[in-house]
Amino acid sequence: MKQILLVDDDKELCELLVEYLEPQGFSVETVNEPYNGLQRALSGEHGLLILDVMLPFMTGFELLRNLRISSQLPVLMLTARGEDIDRIVGLEIGADDYLPKPFNPRELVARIQAIWRRSKPIATQQLECRHHLELDDIIIETDSMVVKQHNKIIKLTAVEFTLLYELLKHADQVMTREKLSKKVLSRPLEPFDRSIDVHVSNLRKKLGHNIHNRERIRTIRGIGYLYTQVHQN
Repeated sequence: MKQILLVDDDKELCELLVEYLEPQGFSVETVNEPYNGLQRALSGEHGLLILDVMLPFMTGFELLRNLRISSQLPVLMLTARGEDIDRIVGLEIGADDYLPKPFNPRELVARIQAIWRRSKPIATQQLECRHHLELDDIIIETDSMVVKQHNKIIKLTAVEFTLLYELLKHADQVMTREKLSKKVLSRPLEPFDRSIDVHVSNLRKKLGHNIHNRERIRTIRGIGYLYTQVHQN
């Protein structure tokens, strides 16, 4: 059974999601208050956290900030429909994806399954099986999902790892936002969806904007992104 932790103060919604998700092959633990939810998220017993933004006493953002100090547990945030800033803030803090309320349970399952696939080592996914990918100061170990920079491990979420892998694998090639959304988020790019942009911004912050006097990840305005590479004469 795939273990999911659901932190939401809406008890009725929690009961409905348990009834829907368990027949889909998921084991769901529900917590209705954030402090216990944080402790359970840090227990290491779950493969995914579904986290509501609007919680009493501690917001979902605060919980996520505390979680990210020591854990890269994949997180799907539930946000209020129309609150674009909530989605962006959640992604900036380290959420893997978001789903606005109210939502179709089938869409929730699709998002969960996409996050679960990203959380597996890339070498076991239907991607090019390369156990070691190196460019500039970055080393990616795909079988263990470890990223090193100057021999120091860089903590990335599963979605950040997959995004970096795709950019490095296609270095010096323009990757459209549409293609990155399908490859990294396992869903088509939605109108006004800034998820990929925020994840790229997070990578820049963690890896550094520049490398060898050039921009590491270049924005191709209106199209997408390109990981730059030095050309030898």
